[in-house]
Amino acid sequence: MHNALSQTGLAARAATLLEGLDIGHMSPRRIGRLASYDGLMLEATGFPEPVGSNARVIDADGRGALAEVVGFRGDRTLLMALDADAPHSAGARVEPDRRGTTVEVGEGLLGRVVDALGNPLDGLGPIMTKARWPLNGTRANPLDRARVTEPFDTGVRAINALLTAGVGQRIAIVAGSGVGKSVLMGQILAGAEADVIVVGLVGERSREVSDFLETKLTGDVRAKTAVVAVPADHPPILRLRAAMRATAIAEYFRDQGKRVLLLIDSLTRVAHAQREIGLSLGEPPTMKGYPPSALGLIPRLCERAGADARTGGSITALYTVLADGDDTDDPIVDTARAIVDGHIVLARSLAEQGVFPAIHVGRSLSRVMTDIVSHEQQEAARTLRRLWSTYDENRDLILMGAYRHGSDPMIDAAIAHMPLILEFIRQGQKELVTLNESVTTLVANFGA
Repeated sequence: MHNALSQTGLAARAATLLEGLDIGHMSPRRIGRLASYDGLMLEATGFPEPVGSNARVIDADGRGALAEVVGFRGDRTLLMALDADAPHSAGARVEPDRRGTTVEVGEGLLGRVVDALGNPLDGLGPIMTKARWPLNGTRANPLDRARVTEPFDTGVRAINALLTAGVGQRIAIVAGSGVGKSVLMGQILAGAEADVIVVGLVGERSREVSDFLETKLTGDVRAKTAVVAVPADHPPILRLRAAMRATAIAEYFRDQGKRVLLLIDSLTRVAHAQREIGLSLGEPPTMKGYPPSALGLIPRLCERAGADARTGGSITALYTVLADGDDTDDPIVDTARAIVDGHIVLARSLAEQGVFPAIHVGRSLSRVMTDIVSHEQQEAARTLRRLWSTYDENRDLILMGAYRHGSDPMIDAAIAHMPLILEFIRQGQKELVTLNESVTTLVANFGA
């Protein structure tokens, strides 16, 4: 009798526990199997997870490697390996990993360096963060985006005076390789007035990552900077995720009402990563080998920056764009130039003359400058641009000696002022020039 009562009591307790678990509302965990792997793309069966979610591939030796769902073909799910060196084998277990759609954000990221998955790279221990933010951002109402009405001091005289940036503006720095994009970014980092700085080093050489951290992020700048670094030898999905993670971190701090400076070096490497993924998925290459998804990625990424009218926060974004072969009509350059609010073009010819930063004034533009500067500065900047353009148009005649002095007063003025213009643009790497100093010098030399 006693045993029967005990069994009845146990059954009642088990029923109560099962009722509390609400098994009817619990879905089974789907486990897939690896059916194909070609070194970059994995195909799994029995794994109907949505695009963008994470997965863990468990091989026979028990090792787990991360992958991301990027598409599907029939009843097979396509995944991109996040670990290119993982020893995958046929039939390996493919399990869902729920950490893929959000990223860890918070004050604990400041002063730290992480990879595309949020793992610390600086050897300073775990990063303590409590908040999370969507990796792909949140879709916002366009009317919540505030106008650019306040100047942003970059510490670079030529930009402050001639290409004045605004708080919440998005700017592309366009140049060929070795012309000084990263150096200019370092100057702006040192002179920028921002509450938080977020840097995404995507697809660069590992040596450049270490050099950037040691030489560009020093002192107080390092303490308010979060860095996401993924070198060129990492899988394309990680390079793409690095840019997404850096932008998500910047969005979180903007949502806190902070003034954020976001630097992505480089946007071209991000597009190259998307090109590798798109071609692996079978997308047709269109313009110069880029599939539509590579060009479509740029506006999706750049549109996440800007000022927020609700919180008062802002993301002022700088994107370096590599002009392959110094071709400023490259599809990536052209797409970026069309979506940002201004572009700074660096000319190899100026760099060869020893002019750094090698900003080509005639080809560079700030689309918000007229809204945030005085009439006096606008007139002085127009005068300098007119002199630059006149000299640039007649440069061959002048250098060949075919132009005779006195034939055209405007050309004479351009020749006379060119050394002063180049001296105005030239600035030492460690030299910082405030916005007020830049405008005062411009008006004194080129004002009415």
